[in-house]
Amino acid sequence: MARLALLLYLLGLLLTFGWRTFAQWRRTGDTGLRLDAGPAGTLRWWAKLLFVAALVLGLAGPAAALAGLSPLSSLDHRPLHVAGLVVTTAGLVATLAAQLAMGASWRIGVDPNERTELVTVGAFAYARNPIFSAMAATMLGLSLMVPNAVALVALLVLIVTLQVQVRAVEEPYLLATHGDAYRRYAGRVGRFLPGLGRLTG
Repeated sequence: MARLALLLYLLGLLLTFGWRTFAQWRRTGDTGLRLDAGPAGTLRWWAKLLFVAALVLGLAGPAAALAGLSPLSSLDHRPLHVAGLVVTTAGLVATLAAQLAMGASWRIGVDPNERTELVTVGAFAYARNPIFSAMAATMLGLSLMVPNAVALVALLVLIVTLQVQVRAVEEPYLLATHGDAYRRYAGRVGRFLPGLGRLTG
């Protein structure tokens, strides 16, 4: 299961970062990459650093399992491993589908001086951040496929990262850029899951 988890993780990185970036460049002439994290020590900088750490830890979980790190006995059960495989696969498909639904507005990172179209249809009609929700589901699935301490830390770091990225970086940017249109959208659509985390006031 560890080899399959590693293969799925690498395939996910290839599709959702590599292929998606290439497809964006072919379509628009712009890769969509906004990698400037801003001044060191800012929340935007920490969000970027934590995201990189989560990606590395996500790779390290299956690698540690292959190297012989023992799984946590309470989670080391075949039905959970199979459930993890299903969740991982569904998460990868959902991540890519949500990325594609953003069309030309898709970005990795935020440029505070840039204005893109506000996407509110498809998966974005149910959650404001379906890409991140799907990524978290993928990492959850991987942590069930290889339930060791490293994989669980990767899941925890990713969840913290997504909270910081969305609340401290992306939402302030979207409010500043789209104003009332984003407030209305965020008032009726949940942050990561339907109905949960709607903005009020």
